[in-house]
Amino acid sequence: MPTRRIEVITAVHAPAAPYLADAYKSLVAQELPDGWEWHWLIREDGQSDAVRPHVPDDPRITFTQGRPGGPGVARTMALAHAAGTYVKVLDADDQLTAGALARDLAVLEGDPDLGWATSRVLDLLPDGSTAGFDGDPDDGPLDRGVVFDYWTAHNYRAQVHPATLFIRRDLLLALGGWMALPASEDTGLLLALNAVSRGWFTREYGLLYRKWPGQATAQASHTETAERDARMAVVGARVRSILSAGWTYPTDR
Repeated sequence: MPTRRIEVITAVHAPAAPYLADAYKSLVAQELPDGWEWHWLIREDGQSDAVRPHVPDDPRITFTQGRPGGPGVARTMALAHAAGTYVKVLDADDQLTAGALARDLAVLEGDPDLGWATSRVLDLLPDGSTAGFDGDPDDGPLDRGVVFDYWTAHNYRAQVHPATLFIRRDLLLALGGWMALPASEDTGLLLALNAVSRGWFTREYGLLYRKWPGQATAQASHTETAERDARMAVVGARVRSILSAGWTYPTDR
């Protein structure tokens, strides 16, 4: 049986490793209901000597390494060490806001028909200031297909952020973890989740999303047209196939 634990999964490579300290600080500040705990699974996307020195010394942390395959592969491989009921995404260079884990947990514990939750994001800029996003949906449930419809109509940009995902572990495993793509693997997971299950959006800020020159989404390769078009085509085809199959979660409802 799954334990009353939230598995916080972080993929990291050497350039982002120094930011693990800030991510850890935000994690230890989280307060959970009695009987609940978190377990931080840090997976290096590679096998260097550069990341381990930045991993905090805490028995609640499991650090592993493996051959490089991108953040989606690293996160999916981290699932081998997960036994908890829920999985929370936390990128190495991001920070949780106060109360984020408890809010996500309360939403999914309160409604077994919800498979996942997301929350509002503040960009954390290099000078320490923050900036928000004007297109956030209302606080409340997100019906099946609505995130995909928005993504399709807005040049492949979702209205909720996959870096804030909080997911039932059994649903995440049923979908195969993160997509095997060089980028947009988290968006692919978000849209697949929305294809099979209702989700939830919390308008309280749940994440500080760091903007810095070394982040993967800041690289020119991330927006190179031919690859981006191919990634979006695969993500979209997958969602349409799931929707046409009619599979829903939970399967007994």
